[in-house]
Amino acid sequence: MTLELQILCAVGLDLLLGDPRWLPHPVRGVAWLAARLERLTRRLFGGTRVAGVVTAFGVYATAGALTWAVIVLAGRFHPWAGDAVAIVAIYATIAARDLVQHSVAVYRALRAGGLAEARRRVAMIVGRDAGQLDEAGVSRAAVESVAESTVDGVTAPLFYAILFGPVGAVVHRAINTLDSMFGHKDERHLHFGWASARVDDAANFLPARLTAVAMTVAAVLTGFRGRDAWRIVRRDARNHDSPNAGFPEAAMAGALAVQLGGASYYDGQLLAKPTIGDALTPLVASHIRQANALMFATLAVFVALGLALRALWRAAA
Repeated sequence: MTLELQILCAVGLDLLLGDPRWLPHPVRGVAWLAARLERLTRRLFGGTRVAGVVTAFGVYATAGALTWAVIVLAGRFHPWAGDAVAIVAIYATIAARDLVQHSVAVYRALRAGGLAEARRRVAMIVGRDAGQLDEAGVSRAAVESVAESTVDGVTAPLFYAILFGPVGAVVHRAINTLDSMFGHKDERHLHFGWASARVDDAANFLPARLTAVAMTVAAVLTGFRGRDAWRIVRRDARNHDSPNAGFPEAAMAGALAVQLGGASYYDGQLLAKPTIGDALTPLVASHIRQANALMFATLAVFVALGLALRALWRAAA
């Protein structure tokens, strides 16, 4: 089975099944290994950058090597078994349906008039304080989460799957997981998590920018504001403290004619951040559904273009 077909099967599995809680997930294994390596390296090197580098690259190498070994061993048993393991490995790195399920739960709570429940739901997918958010604030947080997670959980793993197969997708997932675990600026992780955060920034640099392009194309194809999406990307993509998250957020903001970013509370303190996009339309619950529709369209465009370019490259080789 070609890698292109493996990727299409993996995307289909995610759209069909999502992330069943009963299914063992590689992220749990990555987190388990990272926690144990952290304890070891902190004993050896303290909470230094050296400890963080050893932990991070130890996890990346282990995740990649195990994925490769399991696929090879399964393929020796039967070629179809190797294909099946490769498909499952890629599928486990994609989180499109899971992202939609979490954001739709916020949408449904808002539509039912349950602002308290909507705040609780959105607090599960964002880092800001949700306790005082109104409907517009909850909707903004959910739309921003969908936009940013389009890279982390959809296009970036597919980007590395297209380039490097299942091993690339799993290593990217490991990179993303370690950034979530260690890439914080608190006292415990400031030095230890430096490598995890920097590697994640580097790994998502190209996918974030390609996602902004794909989202702009998707906006044109689905009747959203494609021209405004690209205009806001060019103007506001760097109005974010992350070097990458501003690109999908800017494309989303322009396509939906809404304004994202701005001031938010974190740990009880108001943090003023630049805005992204123009407030042409007041943010409401329905924008969450629109964001999900645009995310799915972006997924389709990204896969179609990526696999087409890969096929052309193989034909020319």
